[in-house]
Amino acid sequence: MVRVTEKTREKTSRPLAVFDLDGTLADSAHRQRFLERKPRDWDAFFAAAPQDPPLAEGVALALRSTEECEVVYLTGRPERCRRDTVEWLAAQGLPEGRVWMRRNDDRRPARHTKLDVLRRLAREREIHVLVDDDELVCDEAERSGFRVVRARWATASAALKDAQEREGRT
Repeated sequence: MVRVTEKTREKTSRPLAVFDLDGTLADSAHRQRFLERKPRDWDAFFAAAPQDPPLAEGVALALRSTEECEVVYLTGRPERCRRDTVEWLAAQGLPEGRVWMRRNDDRRPARHTKLDVLRRLAREREIHVLVDDDELVCDEAERSGFRVVRARWATASAALKDAQEREGRT
């Protein structure tokens, strides 16, 4: 028998604040060079993720969000990056929360994979906000009725945007 405590009840009834990682909480600019080559070096791109500096504006927003929401993370990173990702989140002092990742073999554009997860989450919980830097993800989320904060505090990478849309890798 599972005992439902007041803390458990509070956590499951709070709305969700959903945060992207790369370009929202993590500054991935130092590893963009791996996507600018032909062929793109995805293994090196993801292997360098643990060295990402945090993006102060995104981290501050995630921390503030805990006042009224449960924070969860929705990333286009593949599942094989889970351990590095969870360790990075903890090292930055970010709130504990479920991390939703792309299946290793899923190459759909992020605007499709992330919206699938958001819709699943919305069946069970209120989504207070999605915070993401990918304009196509944000556009699709808004069209679907989600409240969006566009993370425009990091330098956008043309190579990353192209890779997200054409190769479905992040």
